[in-house]
Amino acid sequence: MWNYTETVHDHFLHPHNVGPLKDANAIGEVGSLACGDALKLYLKIDKEGVIRDASFETFGCASAIASSSVLTDMVKGMSVEDALKLTNKDIVNALGGLPRQKMHCSVMGQEALEAAIRQWKGEPPMPHAQEEGKLVCKCFGVTDAQIIRTIRENGLKTVEEITNYTKAGGACGECLDEIAEILATELKQKPLVELKPRPRLTNVQRMQKVLQTIDEEIRPRLSVDGGDIELVDVDGPRVVVSLRGRCSQCRASDVTIRDLVQKALREHVEPEIVVEEA
Repeated sequence: MWNYTETVHDHFLHPHNVGPLKDANAIGEVGSLACGDALKLYLKIDKEGVIRDASFETFGCASAIASSSVLTDMVKGMSVEDALKLTNKDIVNALGGLPRQKMHCSVMGQEALEAAIRQWKGEPPMPHAQEEGKLVCKCFGVTDAQIIRTIRENGLKTVEEITNYTKAGGACGECLDEIAEILATELKQKPLVELKPRPRLTNVQRMQKVLQTIDEEIRPRLSVDGGDIELVDVDGPRVVVSLRGRCSQCRASDVTIRDLVQKALREHVEPEIVVEEA
């Protein structure tokens, strides 16, 4: 199980500044439901360029909610110039740390803040992601420019760290060679020609990771709409689940299984996992 600080627990269980902000004049959106994480940040900025209020809406795990919550607290009273100096490290430090597998949640907060301020200034959205970047990870929509920026700002040294911070390479894995080449260029090393394959999980290990992902990633998202999920069986890469609560009555349950449950398990457990509904 991942170890979360008391601050993360508090912001997850009792998030601050949740929901749309009335009279917001700056909104930043990052991520997408298809990728598993999405954040919409609302800011109210006065004529002097001071952030007077902030709120958020997010679809994500406990770390995403906590990162968004603490970010809205941090930026209140800041000038936009000072807010733009905030990095994902500042968000992580304010939370007392995050598991390395969850660092991408803090990066999402930083990008949403930048997007909102750019909108307020009347500037085009996120040039490093949309104008300059070449798409590297198709599963999560991550560009080479985003990867390079994250490497430089956080001093990353391994492909695994890049995946933890950006999610790139965390699903099908087809882009891992390209990520390794980008990293090698940044570190001025020879490109990594061959990557070690991921160790195969035993069925017990697989079941433990499935249960962990359901508890920490999937169930919190379903509970937002009054839903729940129960693990029925794990047989190799085949995972059988049963949707509960309001999700059991939803006509779009097949979409929930495919785009939420299966995608999360493929990211956090194994890319080969296939999810079926009991």
